[in-house]
Amino acid sequence: MLSAAVVTTGLSSISVRTMLAADKDQDAVRKTRSYNPDMDYRRLGKTGLWVSAVCLGGHWKRIDKVIGAKGELNPYEAPTDAAILSPFEENRRQVVSRCIERGVNLIDLAGDSEAEVYARALRGRREQMYLAYSHPSSELRVPENRSAKKLLELLDAGLKRCQLDYVDIWRLMALERGGQHSQADVEAMITALDTARKQGKCRYTGLSTHDRKWAKMLIETYPDVVQVLVFPYTAGSKELPAESLFDAIRQYDVGTLGIKPFSSNAIFKGDGSVQHPEADHDNRLARLTLRYILNNPLITAPIPGLISSQQVDNVAQAIQEHRKGDLSLEEHSELQQATQTMWANLSPDYHWLRNWEYV
Repeated sequence: MLSAAVVTTGLSSISVRTMLAADKDQDAVRKTRSYNPDMDYRRLGKTGLWVSAVCLGGHWKRIDKVIGAKGELNPYEAPTDAAILSPFEENRRQVVSRCIERGVNLIDLAGDSEAEVYARALRGRREQMYLAYSHPSSELRVPENRSAKKLLELLDAGLKRCQLDYVDIWRLMALERGGQHSQADVEAMITALDTARKQGKCRYTGLSTHDRKWAKMLIETYPDVVQVLVFPYTAGSKELPAESLFDAIRQYDVGTLGIKPFSSNAIFKGDGSVQHPEADHDNRLARLTLRYILNNPLITAPIPGLISSQQVDNVAQAIQEHRKGDLSLEEHSELQQATQTMWANLSPDYHWLRNWEYV
């Protein structure tokens, strides 16, 4: 059995630090990957990495509206139709290129095709992006994978497929309701993450889950291993006044990446295409949402799934607006109204997001 004491040594008196850059941090910030003075950077917790205040989520929901594909494409799997695959991969290269130009410097990978798709998009410029890696079918959501040996074997296979020597963060994907995992599952996960880091296959470690209480327990029990946490945070999310997940994030200096900032697009009226009549309205709501989320200094970065270069530019504009100050009363009221509509528009398979109104 892996002892929790092994991975908590020396952290009982850790000082609380903010994710935001202070004046003394500016030299380190300027040395980060794809640095752009027009982008803001935040410290990814105890990893010490300075990542862009908005990063790229790996999903490509509604990309068919941008590349002209007929019918909706799977947002988690690369298309198999050769006629669609070429424009799809060109779109991903263009979006990654615009991210690099704009100073966005981390991609979070969370689908079975994403690691290979983005590894190809980054070919020849790997060191311009940080990669947070996961591969659902190779991780804890599959019962047959729940041993440290199997998880490490599958990580090796994934790195080989992607032609990667290492990833910056292995943020292993657990069950959405992580509390359903047994203690043996937890020990397998912690052992695999810790071993992969010691072997140089990843630089830092963490996990994703939709289970707040379980995530909090893991942070408190294994803080040397849970360096990064990936969890939902939307335009309607706020810190729970007591017993918050953020209490553990503060105490143990955990880097945070916020998934579903736009609640699976429920906050929008349009379809994500540049030519849609509601495109300007949706771009404004996207900026308001990102600015609201960034008002929480314990969120290192929200990670929207951007499907066009124009959406990347909109993220960069959101950063410029965020620099000018907090949301005005009018903007706050507008976002509140949109958030109420967003909750009402959640599809049945996303009703669980309401559980993340208070974090």
